[in-house]
Formats: sequence, C-alpha cells, structure tokens
Amino acid sequence: MLPAGREAGLGECAWLYVRHRPERTLLYKIVDEYYPAFKQHLEAQETYLPAYVDQEFEDYLKCGRLEHGFLRVRCESCHTEHLVSFSCKRRGFCPSCGARRMTESAALLADEVFPERPVRQWVLSVPYPMRFLLASRPEVVGRMLGIFYKCLSTYLIQKAGFTRKVAQAGAITLIQRFGSAQKKN
Repeated sequence: MLPAGREAGLGECAWLYVRHRPERTLLYKIVDEYYPAFKQHLEAQETYLPAYVDQEFEDYLKCGRLEHGFLRVRCESCHTEHLVSFSCKRRGFCPSCGARRMTESAALLADEVFPERPVRQWVLSVPYPMRFLLASRPEVVGRMLGIFYKCLSTYLIQKAGFTRKVAQAGAITLIQRFGSAQKKN
C-alpha cells in the first residue's frame, strides 16, 4: 500500500493499494523458466528432490498470482474494490512471504513477548557439514537447541549468583537457514 490521499483524487481513501506482481521479478522468471527442466534433468538421472522442496517451489510459483485464488476486498471509506491474491505463506523460499513473516514476528516479539528487562542475543553457528544433517532431521535440531539452551541458561543463572531453583531464564529460538548456501566452502 502506498500513501495517496485526497490530492491523488481518491476522495476519503488515505491509501492506494498496489498489487504485488511476483511474475515480474527476476527470481520468479528464473524459477518459472528453469525449474521444470531441472526436475526433468533430475528424473532422467533417477534422482528426486525431497517432497517438501518440490512443494516449496510449486507454492512459490502460485504465490501472489490471481489465477491461483484471490479475495475481493472493499474499502469501507471510498468503496473501491480490489483483488488480493492468496500468498503461499511459506517460510523457506518465497521472499515476499518470508519478509512478511519476519516483520510480523519481530513486531510480535517487540510488542508482546519481550518483558521490560534486558535482552541478549546469542547465536549458535554450526559447521557446514552439520547444517545439512540438521536441515534433513528436524528432531535433531530440537534436541541440539535444548542442550544449547540448558547450558546457556545454567551459565547465566550461575553467573548472576543464583541457582536454577530460584531463577529462571527464557529463550526464543529463530532458525536461519539462508545465507550459507551463497558462500563457497
């Protein structure tokens, strides 16, 4: 949405809706053009992508496209109607949905979750070969994060001069899976 207002001739409307058109982005064009051929290439070698990866690409290609579903919304102020396409709401690949989810999560944490207390960020980084294991085995990620949290919270509580019986620590875990694929080993 872009601010427009009365000076743009919209009457009472304060916002102008501009529909996102993913099919015009470079990433969309590349995936749309080359993904089917890539899948065929893998099938010819009798190799297949995991189902969740294939689903991620398929959903991305439908995200934001009117032909895959939409809602008709009407402005209560000026009664203008717009078509708003469905989004894939995926976490892994879609830049639009990923950015929206990241923004919503940050706002929720800042406004409703974090107490009025000091907050510290800790980052656990694992070696590249282990990242592939963790990506394919989510149950291992949960166990690893549990161990990391227990060690870290115990350390912080002891450093503050308390015991686990008296003090508590809290944690919010966000897993970042992007970025490392762009680096060369």
